[in-house]
Amino acid sequence: MEIAGIQHIGADDFKSIARSITAIENEVQGFSSFLESMKPGNAAVIGITGPPGAGKSTLTDALLTELVKTGKKIAVLCVDPSSPFNMGAVLGDRIRMNQWYNHPDVFIRSLATRGTLGGLNASIIEITEFLKSAGFEYILVETVGVGQSEIEIAGLADVTIVVLVPESGDDIQTMKAGIMEVADIFVVNKSDRAGADRFVNNLKKMLAPAFVKKKDNVPIIKTVASTGVGIPELSTEIFQLLTGEIKNEKKYELIAAKAFLLISKKRTSDINVAALKQEIKEQVLNKSFNLFRYIKKFEKP
Repeated sequence: MEIAGIQHIGADDFKSIARSITAIENEVQGFSSFLESMKPGNAAVIGITGPPGAGKSTLTDALLTELVKTGKKIAVLCVDPSSPFNMGAVLGDRIRMNQWYNHPDVFIRSLATRGTLGGLNASIIEITEFLKSAGFEYILVETVGVGQSEIEIAGLADVTIVVLVPESGDDIQTMKAGIMEVADIFVVNKSDRAGADRFVNNLKKMLAPAFVKKKDNVPIIKTVASTGVGIPELSTEIFQLLTGEIKNEKKYELIAAKAFLLISKKRTSDINVAALKQEIKEQVLNKSFNLFRYIKKFEKP
């Protein structure tokens, strides 16, 4: 498989974009040079995360209705669990978003986690940067929904939306501070259900400065994504965050975080986990294994 030259790919060429993403995921020959040749883009990345069953896909679909009104190019990356057989996305067929598949301004791609923790794909940084370079202006990233370990999205998105439901009421007390702090906006979806107002009040208490270190109050938007209730208010909050000082303050932190992750990945690319396991097994059996002594050989000279 070959990877096309970046200079020939635009946001209208969905077929080349899809092929290029596949090439990036599989690290085909020439993909590094391909990435290095990309021109900078200015797309806003909007992360949508939260526990399973919160209605993230329905919310993403509803949010698309608002974003397409801007007339700008939009890419949607839906990160799904991996198939244990072929490592592909289990939920690749996005039935809820089928109205957008033939829309000229909307590109949708399902990505598999391929065993990656944090609810994202291992090549998510490379893929989002590629989509920016191709000319998309909004990129929606919906995570797999693995609960409290989803804080990785905060290092990728300009705006992070954490989606919850009223039934989370009692469980909110057990949520780790990490997922509470990554949210730029909280969405209480399915808010037509009983207990929604009580849940919102509990959430506000949890977001008090004594519990969560946030400079500003985090907006809490009640939605019923299946009917579009609250979606215009949500899109207004997103646009305000993207055009305000938060974007400028956060931009360089995000780039530095992405650079750190990519550097870490490059430095560990030649380490074989199976070989590590065999070496460790031999040393453990010989009763000579010390974890800290073992990892010292991987330190920079």
